[in-house]
Amino acid sequence: MISEAFIKDLPKTDLHIHLDGSLRIPSLIEMARERKVELPSYDEEGLRELVFKDGYNDLNEYLHGFKYTCGILHDPESLERCAYELAWDNIQEGVRYMEVRFAPMLHVNANLTLEEVLVAVDKGMRRAKREFNDKLLHNNSSEPPFEYGLITCAMRFFTGGFSPYYQKISEAHQYMPQRALYGLASLELARAVVSIRDKTDLPIVGFDLAGAEYGYPAEDHEEAFDFVHKHFMKKTVHAGEAYGPESIFQAITKLHADRIGHGYHLLNEEYIKDPSIEDRAAYIRSLCQYIAESRLTIEVCLSSNMDTDPNLTSVADHPFRQMKELKLSTTICTDNRLISHTTVTRELKLAVDHFGLSNRDLKSIIIYGFKRSFFPRDYRQKRIYVRRIIDYYKEIEKKHEVDVAPVNDY
Repeated sequence: MISEAFIKDLPKTDLHIHLDGSLRIPSLIEMARERKVELPSYDEEGLRELVFKDGYNDLNEYLHGFKYTCGILHDPESLERCAYELAWDNIQEGVRYMEVRFAPMLHVNANLTLEEVLVAVDKGMRRAKREFNDKLLHNNSSEPPFEYGLITCAMRFFTGGFSPYYQKISEAHQYMPQRALYGLASLELARAVVSIRDKTDLPIVGFDLAGAEYGYPAEDHEEAFDFVHKHFMKKTVHAGEAYGPESIFQAITKLHADRIGHGYHLLNEEYIKDPSIEDRAAYIRSLCQYIAESRLTIEVCLSSNMDTDPNLTSVADHPFRQMKELKLSTTICTDNRLISHTTVTRELKLAVDHFGLSNRDLKSIIIYGFKRSFFPRDYRQKRIYVRRIIDYYKEIEKKHEVDVAPVNDY
């Protein structure tokens, strides 16, 4: 029996977590009051009843909460505070490496530049890292230090109402075809984050494509991803969340994806729309074979998928089961801690309870998170860090009297 206490003590990763979907409700309320941002309720119980619910009817209802979280993240202080608190929320449940992602252009305004957005988020994460790691040194602990990276998200689709930046770019290019405009904004972000990464010590480790998937194909953003690819930046792409295998195929072939965010509909033949694909089963088999052979990791978010797909009535029916049977590389993530009322510990416990994971399975999934991370330093340092994680994992196994499981490479 794998207990929740054991999972909580284990060193873990979260490679798919959105800053604006993972705030603390008391902090949201306090900052909204300070910034005169209107909320439907100013107490935690009211917000949980009206906005951040135990369950959602559809994706639109799920996304409604971002209206309020993004509404306060428009100054360095709020961004730093939320990043700092998010880092500590993860540290306190045993997460030792995380890659926090956000769309910086949603926070740019007349008083806040893109670089200032990135600096503010990094400042919060860095402060939490310093505090925790200094404590480890002081106590001469064998526990691995906390590390993190930043992932910047381009948007598949936007309107001028998304943010002041998107309003300006929409007004400046009124006669440009919409899909071309989306690609232009992504390319501008790509050029900016590569430049900022190269001239600063900010740990910008990845480039992502997020937002409405169906009807907004990855190929619109091909030039942006070509640019970051040629500048040695890793890529993760939201794909297969609201669309199917073809979206994942595009993420790999058009955007050079190193990891896939969600991949929920990877195995769903009904989501294949291209009439030229006559043998859908064969198409999916070939796609899965390619993903398996290349060890391209899928960032699985169980609770989030439960929240956004009304047809998924039990975690046990999530395609994660088939992904494991196919030996695909997977890591378990939260997506949005606030919106989905979850933690990494909870997500892993859901996987253990509903898919019958053994200690060996659990260990493989967790260690893969560290191995497939976009670690911000030298590869040799990454190997040393992962080795330290594995050694500490064994300590926790012994502490909880759990059989020491070997680590699989495949």
